[in-house]
Amino acid sequence: MAISDGTNLKITLHWLEKSRSQRILWLLEELGIPYEIKTYKRDPKTMLAPPELKTIHPLGKSPVITIGDRAMAESGLIAEYLCEHFGPSLIPQKWKEGCEGQVDGETEAWMRYRYYMHYCEGSLMTLITMAFIPWAIKKAPVPFFLRPITSRIANQLGASFVGPGFVTNLAFLEAQLESAPDGGPYLCGAHLTAADILMSFPLLIAQIQQDGQSPLNKKEYPKLWAYTELLKESAGSKRAIEKIIEIEGEYNPSFM
Repeated sequence: MAISDGTNLKITLHWLEKSRSQRILWLLEELGIPYEIKTYKRDPKTMLAPPELKTIHPLGKSPVITIGDRAMAESGLIAEYLCEHFGPSLIPQKWKEGCEGQVDGETEAWMRYRYYMHYCEGSLMTLITMAFIPWAIKKAPVPFFLRPITSRIANQLGASFVGPGFVTNLAFLEAQLESAPDGGPYLCGAHLTAADILMSFPLLIAQIQQDGQSPLNKKEYPKLWAYTELLKESAGSKRAIEKIIEIEGEYNPSFM
């Protein structure tokens, strides 16, 4: 299916299972533009992306979209590009009234939007990725007499770096929702933005229990929990999940 803008270009999302590409699928559904999906499976032993993805983009990562002959990687860039062309309603108003082009003339909602487009991948996803290192160490196939040592290393890593990192970031997000423009319920104000869509994946991961507990829980972070549940209940998000279940037979938001 081609875009109905006179260019006759086709958007293809190269969707890798257990990856961040689900957010781009949700974004495409939210934009209501025609697109196609090509799905890829991870190697069951290494959990790495298949080599075919390198024929689309040299890094072999997902998400990647192709528009005509152009391949575009990185979630933030993809979201910004698609919204600028097809979804201005997912971008908050940039300028305060009468302040167009002035330094510090931007609205609070727009500054938050730009911040979270970068924070999501730069700070929060880095922490999410680090959180899987202790888990992977504990699950690694090592001789039984070494397991107490590897478990101790994993526990120390979690206690020293990962745990405090989650407390700092989740408390920050809880406070951000408390002070959201127009009372929220979204991070940038009363309306869903592309930044909320990008933020959905790391927050869903933070809700997943590891060793009987999850970093993001309703008791400690009630507003952030409610916000994450609100994102899951979005009609566009549900359509995206239904589409993947239709294609793949299941949907799993995790990395592993």
